[in-house]
Amino acid sequence: MSEVDAAYRYCERVTRRRAANFYYGIRLLPAQKRGAMCAVYAFARLADDIGDGDLPADRKHPELAALSDRLEGLESPNGSPMMLALADARDHFGLPLDALEDLIAGVRMDLSPHRYETFEDLVAYCRLVAGSIGRLCVAIFGSSDPAAARGLADDLGVAMQLTNVLRDVREDQDRGRVYIPAEDIARYRCQGFPDGAPDAMSRLVSFEAERAREWFDRGLQLVPLLDRRSASCVLAMTGIYRRLLDRIAEAPGVVVERRVSLPAWEKAWVAARSLVESAA
Repeated sequence: MSEVDAAYRYCERVTRRRAANFYYGIRLLPAQKRGAMCAVYAFARLADDIGDGDLPADRKHPELAALSDRLEGLESPNGSPMMLALADARDHFGLPLDALEDLIAGVRMDLSPHRYETFEDLVAYCRLVAGSIGRLCVAIFGSSDPAAARGLADDLGVAMQLTNVLRDVREDQDRGRVYIPAEDIARYRCQGFPDGAPDAMSRLVSFEAERAREWFDRGLQLVPLLDRRSASCVLAMTGIYRRLLDRIAEAPGVVVERRVSLPAWEKAWVAARSLVESAA
């Protein structure tokens, strides 16, 4: 086995172990695209672990800066399996390295307590941490209209991150983070968010869920621009998130109590269904 092959296998192990939702779609891709997606995921996972992990607070900024420096040195990945696989994926698929820098910039925003005053502020953050991943994915997929595909993939990333924001309301609050825009909290009179009046919270969450649906509807115009297996990957990943969003919309008050998730069998069913939908 070559060093590059071993590097890809390392990234795939990381992805299979850590990507609770994404791996259901990634595994539908042919081998070379699957490896590249796993390399991107392993990088994103490392950045996220630095931001949300147990490192002392004064070490997180330097660690993210070091990760950014490693991107600049991608011509000589220095034996790191993840960076070696990422360098090979860049060579094969033309990965936009600025998207990886955007991801790091988004993680940096989470290192200090942050409030988003407007929905436009939140979207800007979502484009950094999730739209960036969409742009990387579409570089790997290829498309019949690259310029349009990049924008639509970015929109899908925003849609999935907006779903994360709703799913993780309680967990984020415990970390001192509030992503729901302050203007919306005020509009729905959710004083003491997220522990305000249950009816007001439910109306607020329902409003944000409908917004996320609109972003999904727009972003899914990407699917016809992709080959069948890439389309099935997108449909699997977004299908899982859309079902999460449906669960939240059905019982919006639940996000204050716990993190919403889907059972493994349902994720597998969504992935299998995506193969049929991509052929339609």
